[in-house]
Amino acid sequence: MAGLFLKVFLVGVSSLGCLYPFMDFCFRGETRGQKPNFVIILADDMGWGDLGANWAETKDTANLDKLAAEGMRFVDFHAAASTCSPSRASLLTGRLGLRNGVTHNFAVTSVGGLPLNETTLAEVLQRAGYITGMIGKWHLGHHGSFHPNFRGFDYYFGIPYSHDMGCTDTPGYNYPPCPACPRRHQPSRNLERDCYSDVALPLYENLNIVEQPVNLSGLARKYAEKATQFIQQARASGRPFLLYVGLAHMHVPLSRPQRSAGPWDRRPYAAGLREMDRLVGQIKDKVDRTAKNNTFLWFTGDNGPWAQKCELAGSVGPFLGSWQSRQGGSPAKQTTWEGGHRVPALAYWPGRVPTNVTSTALLSVLDIFPTVVALAGASLPGDRHFDGLDASEVLFGGAPAGHRVLFHPNSGAAGEDGALETVRLERYKAFYVTGGAKACDGSVGPEQHHEPPLIFNLDDDAAEAAPLERGSAEYQRVLPKVREALRGVLRDIADDHISRADYTRDPSVTPCCNPQRTACRCQAV
Repeated sequence: MAGLFLKVFLVGVSSLGCLYPFMDFCFRGETRGQKPNFVIILADDMGWGDLGANWAETKDTANLDKLAAEGMRFVDFHAAASTCSPSRASLLTGRLGLRNGVTHNFAVTSVGGLPLNETTLAEVLQRAGYITGMIGKWHLGHHGSFHPNFRGFDYYFGIPYSHDMGCTDTPGYNYPPCPACPRRHQPSRNLERDCYSDVALPLYENLNIVEQPVNLSGLARKYAEKATQFIQQARASGRPFLLYVGLAHMHVPLSRPQRSAGPWDRRPYAAGLREMDRLVGQIKDKVDRTAKNNTFLWFTGDNGPWAQKCELAGSVGPFLGSWQSRQGGSPAKQTTWEGGHRVPALAYWPGRVPTNVTSTALLSVLDIFPTVVALAGASLPGDRHFDGLDASEVLFGGAPAGHRVLFHPNSGAAGEDGALETVRLERYKAFYVTGGAKACDGSVGPEQHHEPPLIFNLDDDAAEAAPLERGSAEYQRVLPKVREALRGVLRDIADDHISRADYTRDPSVTPCCNPQRTACRCQAV
């Protein structure tokens, strides 16, 4: 059915007459107005501390440091959730998981994905005349109409989910390590080590699997090539563009370099940072050469470091989640501690975004959708509510504040998936439920419910080490404000247009280019 839809779409475009070839599609030439281009780059499992405290220059991220110096860096910027699919769904919809239906991750065998009645950022911009491309990790459904090509993206090149969700011939660094794909037999998946040996990792170009298993060592180079190619051809078409790049970095497995030896093998995480940094630098260089003054580039992350991967995980910086660490488990990815969702972020737009500015505004990945829609001169869908805000005043006017309140959804460590049981109110943070994800030592922090909630003052206690005394005047002053904010958002969600994601699993929908061969192996084209 999906293939039929694409065929009809191509025939329809062809009948209009193509002036410019573009990847697998054709577009009519249009006179470029003043609409800006957008490049959104999303790192995976990257820690706030990976770029150095306060964005100090580091030897591993020279290009990102340059971006920070030439743009605006944010030190209080948050993922919309602290795990993959919910974070990405919120980026593309501007809505929390309780609204858009995506509250936990989709699987290799997932039948569904981001609900089809949710409107993506790409769909809004497509209707506004934009050419749209997505490169990298999607993780919002791959089967049928959930594929990126049917969610607003004219072009797609990448892996449909996390790149540890399938075996490869180049396994890379993981903890514990996973084996390469089998070649002559069909073993079952090793559930204990969470390694996939029954299906190889697929690489898609639009609806076609072009390589299975993908060569992870060459993936960053391919992503850079496709991204720069997209920008070049989109510019040649005369139309504005949206490019969304979902990096594989810094999620495990960390790729092994094509060259051998040296410090790369001794410090794989630092090597991965350098590889990611070069990729971002190549994209920025292409933007600067072709559309520098009319392109807004936004770099951020999907959640904090995956601490159970030990030395293969990133740094949370000063956001240690010390209260949770004392209880056990990790206070990083999958949790609502600061290390789980406070992420690096920067904005770059020469002539519009001021240079070398550090913003302390409280902002979120949720804000990307409304900000981009506003800058594109498009309109938000009118039949639903949004959790993000238009951050233009922060970006261009130097406004010191963003959100007054943010709500952090449970993301796998404790509580019901997607439930809003952590509230950020200005400098305060309240926890109605706490729990730690799996730590490097294998421990998992117990789920604990708090009524009244634990409240931390982040200005005085960034490490979230000691909650305010419940009997203190400060606690008693903040508590009713927290409760009213939470009641307000839950009332708003109850009155909203709510979607429900289909999390059904069926092995038959597993991406496979050649089911007759072990692990679905096929030749690269």
